[in-house]
Amino acid sequence: MTKKTEINSTDSELSYKKLSIQISLNGLSFCVLDSVENSIIKQEQVSFKEEVIPFQLLKNLKEALEKFDITKMSFSHITVVHRNPLFTLVPKALFNADELPNYLKFNAKILANDHIAYDEIKNYDIVNIYVPFTNINNYIYELFGEFEYKHSGTIHIESLLNNFTGGKETICYAHITAQQVDITVISNKNLVFYNSFTFNTKEDFIYYLLFTIEQLKLDVETIKLRLFGAIEEGDDLYNLIYNYVRNVDVFIPSNLSQHIDTQHTKTIDFTTLSAF
Repeated sequence: MTKKTEINSTDSELSYKKLSIQISLNGLSFCVLDSVENSIIKQEQVSFKEEVIPFQLLKNLKEALEKFDITKMSFSHITVVHRNPLFTLVPKALFNADELPNYLKFNAKILANDHIAYDEIKNYDIVNIYVPFTNINNYIYELFGEFEYKHSGTIHIESLLNNFTGGKETICYAHITAQQVDITVISNKNLVFYNSFTFNTKEDFIYYLLFTIEQLKLDVETIKLRLFGAIEEGDDLYNLIYNYVRNVDVFIPSNLSQHIDTQHTKTIDFTTLSAF
């Protein structure tokens, strides 16, 4: 299996569909794109009641692919997005591909037999080092052939940087899903901060958000906070955030606006849509 390549089969070459799959221990999401019309054919999400182990994750993936008839389709390109906390960002100038475990061991608990991969975040001299779900990669390869895989942090950082329109100001982005928040801070089109946090309560969420703002020496009265994902203006989480951060908005990233019904922002899966 190669890390990033087109599927090599006659049927797939004739297909106009692209597939992205996001994998996490908390759930799955799928997006099928018509690459000719640039429109979404299928978008599905599965949330687990509790975090699962990789063995159960693979079982759940197999069931979901069958349920949504994805195994019956052919694709010109497939991207698998691994979403987990086992990652670290390294400046490209300091990166050495022979030292992957040494970068990662300071931020994550890794095992001796873990496969470690990395993504280069193009144009920004950043390398994202992470542990993919190897059993998932092996299954997708058996099912579809060669495919591309990335870490969710790579997708987030690239998409937000490439579509940043804030000029020299500092903007904090929070992408919210059922039990996870990805916080990205960008200033003058440079990445200042990125991390992913798991939370069980609204209070957990606000702690991670305010702690990030405090550690970066930002001002809650002036920082621009942009929320997207599983949140809407006026819901309980939004109201709690507004108690602490005044300049806050729910928004749709500009690169996704052509695909999004603004009445259903909570169903948006930013990562799978941005993976194409």
